[in-house]
Amino acid sequence: MTKPKSAAKPTKTAVAKRASAKKKAAAGGVEIRPLAASDEKALLAFARGQPPHDLLFLPRDISEPKVLKAWIRESEGGGMMSLVAVAGDEIVGCGAIASDPLSWSPHVGELRVLIGGPARGVGVGRKLTQRLFALAVEAGLQRIVAQMTVDQTAAIAVFEGLGFRAEALLRGQVRDRDGKRHDIVILGHEVADVLARLEAFGVVDATSG
Repeated sequence: MTKPKSAAKPTKTAVAKRASAKKKAAAGGVEIRPLAASDEKALLAFARGQPPHDLLFLPRDISEPKVLKAWIRESEGGGMMSLVAVAGDEIVGCGAIASDPLSWSPHVGELRVLIGGPARGVGVGRKLTQRLFALAVEAGLQRIVAQMTVDQTAAIAVFEGLGFRAEALLRGQVRDRDGKRHDIVILGHEVADVLARLEAFGVVDATSG
């Protein structure tokens, strides 16, 4: 059996950049903007810097260049609404709402949000989520679903705080790089209800930068 390669140790430059990004994120210096083709290199570095387990809720592994390229093409073509959270020249988070207007569920969007360690716990995830909900409203979507592994308790708590409720449990739905299978929980909510809850939390301008 081939022993898996260990992750490369971060360079001093990478560590310094992450520390700088964390400081800017904590100070509120994060810009939320649409994903662009020019973000490919920085987004790949961001994805590869996340614990592999944190990527399991995504349909595909965005740490793979060909997957990332396909996502950017789909976003630029209007097939997906995608945003990135940027601190300086570092991407510290990304998110998207995916929908299929040709399916039986054109009113439903799937919310995907990934926040890096430097930007966790300082409101970046909430800000990114509120902007994505604003895009969902503009697109006429009426319902949002999200999925994550059952042990991502912090993320689940955030979504439940917005009014999401667990609707299904898919056992052994995803398999990590070591071949271990993990359960996925599906959460859902109506867009209008979530926006009302965000407003109740004091988020009154979901489209502001």
